[in-house]
Amino acid sequence: MPTAIPPIPGLTRYTHWAAVPDGLHTKTQLSRMDPPLKPGSDPVGQVLYHGNSYAPLYEVTAAVPKRGVSPAQRAVLDRALELQHQCRRCDVREKNRLGKGRFCAPCRYAMTMWEQHDQAQALARELVADPAAVLLAVNVAPDAQSAARGVAVVAVHDCRVLYDAPAGEFGTPERSAVIDRLDTLLTDKRVVEEPDHMGPLSRYPQALLRLPNSGPVPSGRDPLHPWAAHHSAANASVARIWAPWYAFTDYPYSEFPCVPEYGAAVPWTRSLDAAADGLSMVGLLHRIAEGTEPVWERAAWTLDGHGAVTSERSGV
Repeated sequence: MPTAIPPIPGLTRYTHWAAVPDGLHTKTQLSRMDPPLKPGSDPVGQVLYHGNSYAPLYEVTAAVPKRGVSPAQRAVLDRALELQHQCRRCDVREKNRLGKGRFCAPCRYAMTMWEQHDQAQALARELVADPAAVLLAVNVAPDAQSAARGVAVVAVHDCRVLYDAPAGEFGTPERSAVIDRLDTLLTDKRVVEEPDHMGPLSRYPQALLRLPNSGPVPSGRDPLHPWAAHHSAANASVARIWAPWYAFTDYPYSEFPCVPEYGAAVPWTRSLDAAADGLSMVGLLHRIAEGTEPVWERAAWTLDGHGAVTSERSGV
């Protein structure tokens, strides 16, 4: 039931339409007359409708003609109504009104994907320019030989390897020394990781702190080792930057870019050399920052015939 409209104090109340005297009408009734009229004086009564609301009543003899719309005004209104069906980016006409923003579905999809692509480059540029940004590469695959398990820290700004060491076995003094070194080296640093919901799990920094194959890893920051954030937005991720830049999606019109085929095709190395992998990922961040890293051949804004979406064209 609509919100009740209370009666106006001091005016006669009519509780049903049949009781309203001739010559008294509501605003709506006056506007529907031929020619249309509008109230020319204060209301002289009120009538109950919907059981809980009162509508003011006006004398028809005091009403005045309602100003009509000029041909020029009508043309403007007709044009405005027509534009409600026309995409402001590609000019395609739709049967239904396009609503707020006035973009068709393909353009809205392309713009959303471009915005994420643009934000990914902005983050890459921010990291490349930040002397405190470092990339943490971890390889502690449980089936790898001990000598192949390593960890490396690479400075994003100038592509320098700051730390490169064997990871050792879990629970050994060698692994404890690595963790202590990372705690010291990564203090006040902006840590970037390789993975983001993409295998293998042994490349997550949290893997350094846990037994191999020990079950699910809790999300969020480790209070003792803040650099070992897992499945969270606490640390930036190379995958989370590259995926929107590359703009691959699992199905048409998905607005959630992801890594193709669960990490099968990525533009950085995934080897047994953690330092080499870290340098490869840092190089990718630099290419994204420079705009030289390729995008998916089916990226939405490259296929719809309008190229990159600028702020002026997208209306944002």
